[in-house]
Amino acid sequence: MKVHLNQIPVEGLHIEGAEESGFLEVDNPDFKALGPVQYSLDVGLSGTGLFATGTIRIDLELQCVVGLEKFVYPLVIDSFATQTELDGREMVDLTPYVREDILLSLPPYPHCDWNGEHVCEGAQKIMNRENGEPLLQTENVWGELEKLKIKPSK
Repeated sequence: MKVHLNQIPVEGLHIEGAEESGFLEVDNPDFKALGPVQYSLDVGLSGTGLFATGTIRIDLELQCVVGLEKFVYPLVIDSFATQTELDGREMVDLTPYVREDILLSLPPYPHCDWNGEHVCEGAQKIMNRENGEPLLQTENVWGELEKLKIKPSK
């Protein structure tokens, strides 16, 4: 996603396209890009800087933290924005800024039921199938500790 500064008119420039996802450089078996990074950006010059705003999209395969299933997660960043100072170069590479926003937008605890269209098998296993209540009751988490008879030390 390189922008040639000499090609940006005064009113700005709209660029769209797709970039292969290899620049994400993520070595994690729970995260896999399923296609290219698509972008639709408005770029312009302001003073001694270049700004870019727009939308970034990529389909990812993530692993559910509960059921450990792989699922497709369409990551969409509608409010991408960056600005960088110009240092005399003729071309500015927006790839590092796009990479950073994608990585920061990943869900920290991905769930396969993120959009309500899927029932997480792992979450269902946690539920007691007889009465629908969780197997682990958390109403009184201190109850067992309160039963301990601890003598104060002298």
